[in-house]
Amino acid sequence: MKITWLGHAAFRIETAKAKILIDPFLTYNPAFAGQDIKDATEGLTHILLTHGHGDHVGDTVQIAKDTGAVVLANYDLGVWLQKKGVEKLEMGNTGGTIGFDGFGFTATFTNALHSSASLTEDGVSHCLGNANGLMIHFEDEPSVLHMGDTDIFSDMALINELHVPDIGIVPIGDRFTMGGAVAALACQRFFDFKHALPCHYGLPGVDQTAEKFVKGMEGSRTRVEVPAPGGSVSY
Repeated sequence: MKITWLGHAAFRIETAKAKILIDPFLTYNPAFAGQDIKDATEGLTHILLTHGHGDHVGDTVQIAKDTGAVVLANYDLGVWLQKKGVEKLEMGNTGGTIGFDGFGFTATFTNALHSSASLTEDGVSHCLGNANGLMIHFEDEPSVLHMGDTDIFSDMALINELHVPDIGIVPIGDRFTMGGAVAALACQRFFDFKHALPCHYGLPGVDQTAEKFVKGMEGSRTRVEVPAPGGSVSY
């Protein structure tokens, strides 16, 4: 398995059977500057979305049209994407699991404490379902929890008990999500990750580095990996 951080909350996960983008905010993402969208979408099979904010839905519609990738989203967001022209959709909701036969993985919508809406050109805010995390179980590969955008909450312990994720993708930027110190507390108190990758930092308005998270994770059993945007880790 190879995981590439594309900046913000966008990640590419590659296995022998699947090529997945999570929250593909690329075109207007300053952290994606200098990277190639063709490389990010090469061989793409799936796009997984945690929630409906523009900095997470990002380029989903165009990428789905260009690549034919299947998009996974909560029901409300999925219907909205359908109206935008996305044809290959798998929709679910919090607690539901969707399997992808032949691609070697399942995805479960977990809880997250955040909002999820989009403002259209007429100035109307449209609710796009609940914010979620995504728990991804792979055949013969480590399991991955992308927390989405969230604060700490005690039922993270239930997510860990139910799914036992090996790798955590953790928002740490503060202001719109939990900050680095609180994110470290969440990881140490409620999870037993083997590896953790911080995200949702480095853009205007949020923390610029992962320093608080890295410091907060000192002494834990979790290996914290902090790739630069465009950087990859393999497991």
